[in-house]
Amino acid sequence: MDGFHQNEGVIVLGATNRRDDLDQALLRPGRFDVEVTVPTPDFIGRKEILGLYLGKILAKEIDVELLARGTTGFTGADLENMVNQAALRAAIDGADCVSMKYLENARDKVLMGPERKSRIPDEEANQITAYHEGGHAVVAYYTKDSHPLHKVTIIPRGPSLGHTAYIPEKERYHVTKSQLLAMMDTMMGGRAAEELIFGPEKITSGASSDLKQATSIASHMVKDWGMSEKVGLRTMSENNKAFASETLGPATNEMVDFEIKKILSESYERAKHILKTHAKEHKALAEALLKYETLDAEDIKAIMNDKPPNIELKS
Repeated sequence: MDGFHQNEGVIVLGATNRRDDLDQALLRPGRFDVEVTVPTPDFIGRKEILGLYLGKILAKEIDVELLARGTTGFTGADLENMVNQAALRAAIDGADCVSMKYLENARDKVLMGPERKSRIPDEEANQITAYHEGGHAVVAYYTKDSHPLHKVTIIPRGPSLGHTAYIPEKERYHVTKSQLLAMMDTMMGGRAAEELIFGPEKITSGASSDLKQATSIASHMVKDWGMSEKVGLRTMSENNKAFASETLGPATNEMVDFEIKKILSESYERAKHILKTHAKEHKALAEALLKYETLDAEDIKAIMNDKPPNIELKS
């Protein structure tokens, strides 16, 4: 770095997670010349980090690979906290060791938020939530290229009354158009279920987050990723001043809006079609959620194949 003699042996290090906010003077030649990007750990990294922290506690029959697959996006600190939370819960329960159950519950707490058992919805709200979350699950189960289901619950977690969680089969370094459409179809499953079961006048505000995420994907497909034949291979991101919406003509803006709406409408219709086709499975899944509150992937698979859920066989 400028200002130090070469023989002084002084190395200056800096770290930030807000690079865009740095003064550009710090990044000029002669200042911080070498930049090292440290991303969140990948699958192999998460396995090694989990192995490190699990080695510090008494844990038995742990499927480290499954945990690593289900913690995409976790930092090393997140993984350490997850293991510590699992160990704390096991100690409170007086367990001899930390099992997969405690680790999965700790992971779900990070993914879906803490359970809010003090907030007990009424029977009608529970029924709507069960069919809503069941809608997500059924669409995901029967849609090619969707993420595998991990768990569905109608126990309030975080700000939501229910949650459907997924675990990717492997790391995704890019996302295909078919995978994006599958994600949107799954998001639309909750609202589609409400309309089909309770009627268009009884749809709720519960799909707000789903619609926000689906709209974001559709918007990026049209404006950033060149996935609309009508708009073509160009970008219209708000970050690109040459193509910001206010600089485009009204006809172009209208075309972009039309394409976004078209993608969302087609996604919604696909979700409705799946739910109509598999209405029997949807009803069985919702009823199981009302009875057991939480179902894992094996329970869902059993219900889809007209078998009792594993949770029933265990009880």
